[in-house]
Amino acid sequence: MNLEDLTDSAQNYLKCLWTLSEWTGGAVTPSEVARHLDLRPSSVSDQIRRLTLAGLVDHAPYGSVTLTDEGRALALQMVRRHRLAETFLAEMLGYEWDEVHEDADRLEHAISEKMLERIDAALGHPELDPHGDPIPSSDGGLPDRILRPLVDCSVGDHIQMSRIRDADPAVLRHLGSLGIVPGAEFAVTDTGATSGVMLLRSGDLGRDIPLARDIAASIRVLPVSGQPVDGA
Repeated sequence: MNLEDLTDSAQNYLKCLWTLSEWTGGAVTPSEVARHLDLRPSSVSDQIRRLTLAGLVDHAPYGSVTLTDEGRALALQMVRRHRLAETFLAEMLGYEWDEVHEDADRLEHAISEKMLERIDAALGHPELDPHGDPIPSSDGGLPDRILRPLVDCSVGDHIQMSRIRDADPAVLRHLGSLGIVPGAEFAVTDTGATSGVMLLRSGDLGRDIPLARDIAASIRVLPVSGQPVDGA
């Protein structure tokens, strides 16, 4: 089966299932899909039933939904289209990182494979999109990175922001205003275990930046070796 054999809706569901499983690290429930796509549970159930009959997902009654091998391959193609479109909008057209998602959702269904490969080449074959999300290669491969949830870090950890979930543009704008973007380095000075607010020390600012733990849960980081951030 090819992507062109699927409706835009079916393509969206496959991409959604892959994206949600990336963040949860496991299977996804229909209710999670409904929340993510802002659809009625009955509509989601109908589409999942069709995808199951097509052999693209496995779904036990009242259980979770997982992609089959064929479904996974098609989902990764959609993820590649979306994240390359986001990167193109940001790097070539000057979109802010909180603006790219909606238009990339439109472009991903219209881009031909020829155009997609031209975009990939023009961008220099990027591995990450503006939010730090990995861009699958044309054969479905993904960059090999082991990231850690920011909320799992300890006081004194020196970290680099590596991946920030793009579900809410308002959150992205807030994080951008704080300088919390992929590539930025911080030291953890308070985990927020009791207060619910983490404190991150920036060497550039020389002060602590407060960050609610519920927002921090949408951030993945890499440990940074060497000297801690100044003032940490």
